[in-house]
Amino acid sequence: MAATASRADPFLAFRFEVRLDDLPVGGFSDCGGLAVETEFFDYPAGGVNDHLLRFPGRSRQANLVLKRGIVDRLLWDWHADLVRGVVRFRNGTVVVRDPSGTVAQLRFEFRRALPVKWTGPELSAGGGQVAVESLEIAHHGLDRRA
Repeated sequence: MAATASRADPFLAFRFEVRLDDLPVGGFSDCGGLAVETEFFDYPAGGVNDHLLRFPGRSRQANLVLKRGIVDRLLWDWHADLVRGVVRFRNGTVVVRDPSGTVAQLRFEFRRALPVKWTGPELSAGGGQVAVESLEIAHHGLDRRA
């Protein structure tokens, strides 16, 4: 009789939380920008005519984009402080949980984050949608911890 193989299902992306240092845990509806890209440089070596040599360069992280229904002014205040010249770096964590919400399956940590852009809600008198704010933040590194 053949042995049963263990099965590893992919993580689901609908149950997550975002933490920013001293701010309350965010109930965000969307979190985008978990991306790291490395530049590559082509080098045409003399006598090698069938391909270019490729060397890695610097890596850069994409800005994170967080969206949530407006419940307070904490994200606005963080960006407004920066506009006024008050620079307050924050570290943060994005935690992806299992479907029950109890077990952390995946964890990304980012450091020295600053707000780049705050976007307010699209308003319409004829609709009944939730007022959603968006905050784009730049950071100095993304690490996967789990």
